[in-house]
Amino acid sequence: MAIQLIAIKGLPEVEPGADLAALICQAARAQATPLADRELLVVSQKIVSKAEGRLVDLSTVIPSPFAREIALEQKRDPRVVELILRESRRIVRMDKGLLIVETHHGFVCANAGVDLSNVGGGEVASLLPEDPDLSARKIREGIRARAGVEVGIIISDTFGRAWREGLVNVAIGVAGFRPLRSFLGMRDPQGYRLQATVQAIADELAAAADLLFGKLDRIPVAIVRGFPYEPGEGSVQELIRPPDRDLFR
Repeated sequence: MAIQLIAIKGLPEVEPGADLAALICQAARAQATPLADRELLVVSQKIVSKAEGRLVDLSTVIPSPFAREIALEQKRDPRVVELILRESRRIVRMDKGLLIVETHHGFVCANAGVDLSNVGGGEVASLLPEDPDLSARKIREGIRARAGVEVGIIISDTFGRAWREGLVNVAIGVAGFRPLRSFLGMRDPQGYRLQATVQAIADELAAAADLLFGKLDRIPVAIVRGFPYEPGEGSVQELIRPPDRDLFR
């Protein structure tokens, strides 16, 4: 089996209200890699947030007293802290200038995904999509309507990892395929019955695509060609471990 990753280049600067499905189809055709059935697309969260208008001018943010208190302790901009708190259902940890929180989606991550890079020179913040699975479904449906093909969609964002240095891309929204592949109950070549092997394929493919995205290359979409996935509605919630089985929070 061979898997091919293809960067989709040439997308314009994405503005609120942009039709991402149309832009992706146009750019893929323009570089002679039109989309085909049974492919997957990894789409950077940042362009989804831009298209959906999930941008906040910091000059419009009035920090609460609690946000100001945290900002003073953490040496942070209180306006950014206020946005982080608004995007969070609870604070998991505060230390060393970072806020580790659980977002309203259920993601445990730094700063609730609030990001100042590549949006407005440090005076505009982007927020995660309100419903990344819905965002993925809309892109998928738009591509079906414009290109007549069935594809799976991964919306990805950069997360840190406990106990390991460096950042990786993970899936924060999926549509059109099962994001997990279970080997539970199967036997390995030596006959041992597998008891804990569930592969997070959506996260693995998101991480692979990030090798093409870079951080300064302005490549926000990649085609995954040749990967045999299981079709289905799919939801990122399948990737979030329930609190009663999570030993680390």
